[in-house]
Amino acid sequence: MRRPATAAPFVIGTVLAGTLLLTGCGGSASGSESGSGGAELSVNSSYMPQPVSDSMAAGFLTIVNKGDAKDELTSVSSEAAGDVTVHETVGGAMRQVDRLAVPAHGRLVFRSGGNHLMFDELKRKPEKGQTVTVDLHFAKSGDLRVEMPVKSATYNPATGH
Repeated sequence: MRRPATAAPFVIGTVLAGTLLLTGCGGSASGSESGSGGAELSVNSSYMPQPVSDSMAAGFLTIVNKGDAKDELTSVSSEAAGDVTVHETVGGAMRQVDRLAVPAHGRLVFRSGGNHLMFDELKRKPEKGQTVTVDLHFAKSGDLRVEMPVKSATYNPATGH
């Protein structure tokens, strides 16, 4: 039995709505590079500590690559900020970078005191309990959209408080 041509947009819209709904739960997202043997990226443990500043905030997450190929995070964007930059911390020194590698069968971790995202020129100050939408852009894989929950300013992911 053939479905009418108008059913396809409804099905696609339903699948996309379900995907966005699931993406919002737990501050995670997933996607993959087309074709076999590529990167298979997902995001977990994302959060933003409630910023103390009206203009700047930090963000943390883990990008997991279960695929056979490495990829690179090349940029990050968010409607919540005028600019989002990627920073790495090496030997206690922080510096802005234009890309970070996501190794095959590995992780790229953003945590307090290490790699992190900086949200500059906040359009509104995010409050605990809200979410901030973030788009991660990769060199090879498609973009990933992440719903980053805003936690207390003193949130510790190791304890959940």
